[in-house]
Amino acid sequence: MRKSLTSLLTASAVGITALTGAAFADGHTTKLRIQTHFSPETLSGKMAAEYIDNIQTMSNGEIQIEMFYSGTVVKAVETFDAAANGILDCDMTGSGYQTGKNPAFQFAGDLLGGYLNPYQQMAWLLHAGGREAVNDLHNQYGMSFVGWWIPGPESLASTAPIRNVADFKDWKFRSPPGLATKVFAALGASPIVMDFNEIFTALETGIIDGADAANLTNNIGLGLYDIAKHTNYPGFHSMPADHLACNKDIWDAMPAHHQAILKVGMQALALKNTSINEVENAKNSVSLAAKGVNMYEWPAEETAKYREAVQSAWTDYATTPEAEALLGSHLNFLRGIGAME
Repeated sequence: MRKSLTSLLTASAVGITALTGAAFADGHTTKLRIQTHFSPETLSGKMAAEYIDNIQTMSNGEIQIEMFYSGTVVKAVETFDAAANGILDCDMTGSGYQTGKNPAFQFAGDLLGGYLNPYQQMAWLLHAGGREAVNDLHNQYGMSFVGWWIPGPESLASTAPIRNVADFKDWKFRSPPGLATKVFAALGASPIVMDFNEIFTALETGIIDGADAANLTNNIGLGLYDIAKHTNYPGFHSMPADHLACNKDIWDAMPAHHQAILKVGMQALALKNTSINEVENAKNSVSLAAKGVNMYEWPAEETAKYREAVQSAWTDYATTPEAEALLGSHLNFLRGIGAME
């Protein structure tokens, strides 16, 4: 009886081992090439690297990622198309770069003067139908939306004072494409659209007087305050959501558990990224001031002027059915939570 039991246990163990080995041998490996516009030295670059490490660990190596930083394969604005066309597999930049395709991409990433903090904006995505709407837009262009990560309100970097709206007059600055160019131009500035990784050189050579680039902490990582000794903090003018979006065919071919790992990983990244940026921005505001960078906290009446200009531009910019629908969804949500009349 003991011998039979031992034989049965041994046979069972062999069977389990065989099944496990077969499952591993037949396991699906997903290999992804992803590009971000952030350099590895910036906080967001470090957060992206941590995300990649976590994904590979959680998938037990089934998801293998080759990461490209600082727009090394193609320019930042071309990353989305490179992924859609198979040069890359996924885009880890931002929707605002794609406003030339459809103005709806503006409202798929940055409402400019709408949300007061990244938690409100993320709540729209997760709890008010935002994810589905953004994904539908991406699908039209051969991409699948995976998730957002929001560093928080951005701060401008400038070689001249930026204390109020009046200081925008004739201010020549790097602007991202999209709604921001129209809003700042209406306020008297001279926006120049250029790639994210061209900003430092443009500042250094005097092509621009300042930049709408990133938040305080990432601006430090870009080296902007080595040249530009004026900034606004707390930031308020823009709060773009960077995204992860993948080629739709590649996404659809992934096993469901790989898709889930990438999605849930993005939610974890979003929370950690937003919270650590709050801490680092506060610390860096003190250290920058100590180094002689002028920190301007805009009075409420001046931020109100800016937000009025943004909100008057929303409707004019929403010129497609997709843009109208996304803008309407944001506004309904903001009114529903009492953040807007």
